[in-house]
Amino acid sequence: METPPGNPMGEKDTSQSQQQWEKKLQDNLDSTTQISQQPQDPPTEILDLRVSPNPASQILKKPQGTEKLAAGLQGDSAKSHGSTSEIPEPLQASDLWYCPDGSFVKKIIIRGHGLDKPKLGSCCRVLAFGFPFGSGLPEGWTEITMGLGPWREGTWGELIEKCLESMCQGEEAELQLSEHSESPFRLTLVSFTQGRDSWELDASEKEALAREERARGTELFRAGNPEGAARCYGRALRLLLTLPPPGPPERTVLHANLAACQLLLGQPQLAAQSCDRALEREPDHLKALYRRGVAQAALGNLEKATADLRKVLEVDPKNRAAQEELGKVIIQGKKQDAGLAQGLRKMFG
Repeated sequence: METPPGNPMGEKDTSQSQQQWEKKLQDNLDSTTQISQQPQDPPTEILDLRVSPNPASQILKKPQGTEKLAAGLQGDSAKSHGSTSEIPEPLQASDLWYCPDGSFVKKIIIRGHGLDKPKLGSCCRVLAFGFPFGSGLPEGWTEITMGLGPWREGTWGELIEKCLESMCQGEEAELQLSEHSESPFRLTLVSFTQGRDSWELDASEKEALAREERARGTELFRAGNPEGAARCYGRALRLLLTLPPPGPPERTVLHANLAACQLLLGQPQLAAQSCDRALEREPDHLKALYRRGVAQAALGNLEKATADLRKVLEVDPKNRAAQEELGKVIIQGKKQDAGLAQGLRKMFG
């Protein structure tokens, strides 16, 4: 035990020093006790986003999306634990799943069991909360079939289907969408029936499904929904691309139809690529030539646009759409030439 130093002035002074030293020691002990009894801040859950490579910057278009997701997940953790004396387990990187196309981040709340996941034709019983009106997924319990039905036509249907394809039976998850940085949406896959992968289908089954997708895409296009039509045409092409070459002739029409959708959606570069694929299979396909000419004009490639439109008129001289588009391209070319000439005069004048 530590003792105070002795006082050479006498026993009385030593006794007083002893009392003063003990008083200071007691004060220090009381101060330490008060500090240890002060309430501590409640613990917060740690969101560990260290995934290699970390696609958060690519996935969420808005940087604050990941921060809001982290804050939301921490809030849910505080509610679930309740007592501040219990320290929650940090969120593991394996609890997060990033959709490859960057459309959403999935956080697993309750892990499912087994290894099987929904496939084409699987009838899924799901429980959904927080999805907006018009998403195609009603609040609460519902049943949907993977790969079939009008519920897949919108943006939400495509996202929900991608999420379900990554879930096991009994899994509960939260979805944070890049364009919806508010509260996440919750989805539970309660059960599903056995489905099949696309490679398990025979050629006739794939062609039949592709015809259904093409027909539905045409209906949507005529109804003024090029985005939904493009999804249908894209799904039909993915089915037919798995068939041995050269594949059915429907592929040419699907590429040309997809190009029409892409032009209306303001995607001339993609439209030109779709037309290229159609013309590789059928070089004289007039609709593909015309649409590629329109796409090239939108991209400013006037010579290529003129060549495609002239080919259309060589085969069909009375094609009014091609005539009008070629006239626009010629006028645009004259304006470019005039602008170039004016610039040269200023440079050398």
